[in-house]
Amino acid sequence: MQEFENREVCYKCYRPKSSCVCEYIINPIQTNTKFVILMHPKEYRKTKNGTGHMTNNSLKNSELYVGVDFTNHKKVNELLNDKTYEAYILYPGIDSIKLNTQKLPSEKKALIFIIDSTWPCSKKMLRLSSNLHGLNKVSFEHDKSSQFKIKTQPNQYCLSTIESTLCILELLNLQNVENISSESLENFLNPFEKMVDYQVKCAFNENDIRYKIPYKKPI
Repeated sequence: MQEFENREVCYKCYRPKSSCVCEYIINPIQTNTKFVILMHPKEYRKTKNGTGHMTNNSLKNSELYVGVDFTNHKKVNELLNDKTYEAYILYPGIDSIKLNTQKLPSEKKALIFIIDSTWPCSKKMLRLSSNLHGLNKVSFEHDKSSQFKIKTQPNQYCLSTIESTLCILELLNLQNVENISSESLENFLNPFEKMVDYQVKCAFNENDIRYKIPYKKPI
């Protein structure tokens, strides 16, 4: 633990500087849609695989808040009360707006909340945050598999926060809600891919070293 605490940390992505991927976020995307990432405290402490900070740093028009119950969160409530926006929350459900086939119903600028957490914790966050209960849910259908090679997803089609955000951006682009260049969309996952490559490399090196230790038969 002491060794980890003594590491230099990047206070933009909150990863150790030795594995910081901020240099790969060359041009953060400007969006008409405002994104608010609600991060569970457990995700905040994950330096190895959390993508919430990465997503926030890749979008100019975004904010990130850490917590479990946002009912009395000042900034979140200010945004919910801002008449400039129509607020939504990214969450699957029978009654959710499927962005593949349905357009957002309001002409106001969209404000999309994204919960950055495991599924069980996400359910708890949504249940406790009563100010989010009345929001329309948005979701999307896809046939992608997560590229998160270092993390086991609950099922085949679960995506990380940054991968889910890319899907939303692509669909909003098709709806002309956004006007993001193809190049920007293609480069959006660069920091994520670099992070995964780094973790895979580290895991490979650890296994390589482990197998090189000679076995000694106990006397």
